Amino acid sequence: MNDNRDAFVDKSNTRNLILAVVLTALLLFGWDAGVRYFYPQANKPKPVVAASASPEPAASAKPTREGGLTNAADIAAEAKDLKAALNPAGRVPVVAPGLSGSLNLTGGVIDDLTTNRHTATLDKASGPQRIFSPAGTPAQHFAQFGFLGQGVAAPNAGTVWTAPQGARLTPQSPVTLTWANTTGQTFALTYAIDADYMLTVTQGVANAGAAPVSLKPFALINRTDKTASVDSYNVHSGPFGAFDGTVSFDPNYSDVKDAGQISNAGKTNWVGFSDIYWMSALIPDAAGATSDFRALGNGIFRADLVYGDGNVAPGQQLTRTTRLFAGAKESTVLDRYEANGVPHFGLAIDWGWFRWFEKPIFWLLKSLFGLVGNFGVAIILLTLIVRGVMFPIAQRQFASMAAMRAIQPKMKALQERYKDDKAKQQEEIMKLYKTEGVNPLAGCLPIFLQIPVFFALYKVLILAVEMRHQPFALWIKDLSAPDPLHILNLFGLLNFTPPAFLGIGVLALLLGITMYFQFKLNPAQMDPAQQQVFAIMPWMMMFIMAPFAAGLLIYWITSNVLTIAQQAYLYSRHPQLKAQADKDAVDAKRAKARG
Repeated sequence: MNDNRDAFVDKSNTRNLILAVVLTALLLFGWDAGVRYFYPQANKPKPVVAASASPEPAASAKPTREGGLTNAADIAAEAKDLKAALNPAGRVPVVAPGLSGSLNLTGGVIDDLTTNRHTATLDKASGPQRIFSPAGTPAQHFAQFGFLGQGVAAPNAGTVWTAPQGARLTPQSPVTLTWANTTGQTFALTYAIDADYMLTVTQGVANAGAAPVSLKPFALINRTDKTASVDSYNVHSGPFGAFDGTVSFDPNYSDVKDAGQISNAGKTNWVGFSDIYWMSALIPDAAGATSDFRALGNGIFRADLVYGDGNVAPGQQLTRTTRLFAGAKESTVLDRYEANGVPHFGLAIDWGWFRWFEKPIFWLLKSLFGLVGNFGVAIILLTLIVRGVMFPIAQRQFASMAAMRAIQPKMKALQERYKDDKAKQQEEIMKLYKTEGVNPLAGCLPIFLQIPVFFALYKVLILAVEMRHQPFALWIKDLSAPDPLHILNLFGLLNFTPPAFLGIGVLALLLGITMYFQFKLNPAQMDPAQQQVFAIMPWMMMFIMAPFAAGLLIYWITSNVLTIAQQAYLYSRHPQLKAQADKDAVDAKRAKARG
């Protein structure tokens, strides 16, 4: 009977081990496909244009995590087109702390904006990150404000507006452009800009004619999807907005393309387009406006904001004021705009369901960065704080483990006594837990408590533009990107990039090593299949975590080191647990040898 039971157990253990190996293989090799889907070209620099290059068609280029042009021909054409399009003679300079660029007098279009706080790439010499580009350029992205006239001549995209001599748009000096038709209507666009990323545009028309006129003020954002960041299940890229006080991260570009036009239901609080780090959005005034998204073909999309009909009697004026946000999704800036009346603007960052936990973690991380001046050190300090807060829980965990070890003989006796009645066996074991005051799940509590922190840091690293291009030390120049050095290509000495699941960097290796020693300090598992799973888990996690942000690996490595130190300390406080762990390890080796 015992031989049959042992044989059954051996078969069960073998089956469990095979299942664990198969699942691990699926995870390792399936992970590469997943990472390439959600983080395409995560480790690749933007293409460098060569004179002899024969690039693929632009349509075949896939979006990157950050967005921007990826096709070599497009990059070359963009640089050439910008030189031709940004002719100072027909433009009004924009000079502000947050944004620089120019207004195009043809059409009164805002089509040239770059951020002053963020560079285009990790290389500081790459220049500022471009937000808006003129129509017709590969990175086309602009905003236009105008009027739809009914029986009256209104300015259009070809209208050349008049600006005051020497006009410059700064936070201290708004600029008004004017244009008049032949029937007595004078149109005006007054632009103002703040120190961050918000422009305020006042559209006005004065009727000096003999008859009333009817006009519809409108505003629009026009952009290409060539520069869009990758749209994934946890980070939206594409059309979005707030309607009736609720932020919507639907639809995506393909939805708009399929439908042609999608009208937004409810009151439009703001509407526009989002990338992972950048956004452009229109915010209507109190008069209210309808909005929609349109696909114009060739990868061009538009967000429209249209006010109701305005009847302007002779001698009267009509004005509408619309705000335009065009810049980086800096959390504190968005929150400040929300506090000043833009509904839920802070939620333009796609924090997801757990923002209640992610935003405090982000606040703490930024506060620590303010103290030490290095986000990598701030992540290490964050880990110390988290582990310190959970240290009393870890103490209780070890006390529970000691209690569990103490009742092992009683548990084995119950298992032997009720080996043919599993239900009764489980009932008696639960009674034993209750009598002895032991919680078998206590050992899992610290792990479960760390999961929200880990997930929150993960979201912060992939969402927060404040983490973009933040260095740590040595070769880690960007904490929001994967470790750039791979062991298989000898840290860049060999001219090839390993696939994602083999792109093991120094940080991933340190993660595997620290997790290995952490598991070695845990009590040995008696089940051989569990022993095998725990033996390969550190190296499995090494492969899984390698493509993730370097900052996330630094957090986990630091946590592992602190856990090892904590385990060593608590073993010194509970010698009976250490003795039992050593005994279990010996028993496990004997059981393995017998097997």
